[in-house]
Amino acid sequence: MRASELTGHALDWAVAKCEGATEEWRSDAPFFWDGVACIRMDGHDVNYTPSTNWAHGGHIIDREAIALSPMPDGLCRAYAADGTRWAPNGDEVFNWKHKQQGYHPLIAAMRCYVASKLGDEVEIPTELTQGEKT
Repeated sequence: MRASELTGHALDWAVAKCEGATEEWRSDAPFFWDGVACIRMDGHDVNYTPSTNWAHGGHIIDREAIALSPMPDGLCRAYAADGTRWAPNGDEVFNWKHKQQGYHPLIAAMRCYVASKLGDEVEIPTELTQGEKT
């Protein structure tokens, strides 16, 4: 599936994969429970939803230095750097290699994160893509 088309559980699953999730329960990072991305929060296992929950996705945006830009068409664009270079005046300039968009900043940012880590094509379990809209 194209990273630009990921949404809902499929997008959350792909982000969890980028974060190192496995089928083994973990108290400090996302994990998969019956194919669904989960995380331990406040002593409870909850669905991991970085594409809709700022508590899950916000720190990824910050850590990965993903830039967000609202657009006049109602979409939000997200950009992830693939290294940096230095401008002649000594300023750090990012090489925005990965660009994605979505109707919500978290969706755009998480698509961008997935594309930067897993590529533009991502293998998603079939059961997570059935009935999803792009």
